[in-house]
Amino acid sequence: MDSHGQNEQRVVWAVVDSDIGPLLLAATGEGLVSVGFHATDAVRDKALDRLASRFGTEPVEAPESPLLAEAIRQVAAYFAGERKDFELPLDWSLISGFNRQVLRELASGVPYGSVVGYGDLARRVGQPRAAQAVGMAMGANPLPVVVPCHRVVESDGGIGGFGGGLETKRKLLALEGVLPEPLF
Repeated sequence: MDSHGQNEQRVVWAVVDSDIGPLLLAATGEGLVSVGFHATDAVRDKALDRLASRFGTEPVEAPESPLLAEAIRQVAAYFAGERKDFELPLDWSLISGFNRQVLRELASGVPYGSVVGYGDLARRVGQPRAAQAVGMAMGANPLPVVVPCHRVVESDGGIGGFGGGLETKRKLLALEGVLPEPLF
């Protein structure tokens, strides 16, 4: 506990290269807490500031940390086509309520190589009229790729939106065999 009676949580981070650009991975003692796209210096610094504010401690760069090492290995294996499921402890503390419920259903119920519609996912969590709210939950996902919001698409066959950009979503869906690889 710190001097204010708060439980201080250690946050470690690393930037890893991937087929969709640099990813910022951050973890706490509970598990992987954040995955950030396009982790340029400016994006990384902004994300680390948010994590510091949320957890009350300065995140520490520690790619060799046991808290991150397995996540880094599994992300690399995913992009190499050697892993279809992530088996990592996750820290869900950055998300709550309906959004957490939807993301947990997505993580456990929409396997590699498949997609689900926003409305279908809303029905799965008992909120059949909440397709738009599901879209908001996808946008608030602190663990993209690992909690596969790229697998949520429009019911009419459209790709839908994506916080990492539509090209990133297309690449992830192509990696999983849902979409053909782009010609150029």
